[in-house]
Amino acid sequence: MVRQVPGFLLRHTVTVEAYLGSSSKGDAYGPREPVRCLLDETTKQVTNPGGQKVSSGSNYITRPDHRPPLNSRVTLPDGRITKVITVARVDGAGLPVPSNTQVFLE
Repeated sequence: MVRQVPGFLLRHTVTVEAYLGSSSKGDAYGPREPVRCLLDETTKQVTNPGGQKVSSGSNYITRPDHRPPLNSRVTLPDGRITKVITVARVDGAGLPVPSNTQVFLE
């Protein structure tokens, strides 16, 4: 059994619209999905999938099965809209630490 981040720690809710791709009409997104999470609005330097160092203005931790595509649109609790830069999965691997997904945002 995978230990997950305890629900009582997921005190924030963000809204995620999964990036579906780009077309001649612009970027396409899926339906708005609320995601319970623990939001951290600390600026951090992260490496994007292209190997470049970029600044992340915020990130959130949530359940381990959450995997938004890169460039997905995320609305934060204060109404600010941002996009997914990179996604990291933490696997507790049977240790007494919770498995989770950490999503880094622009």
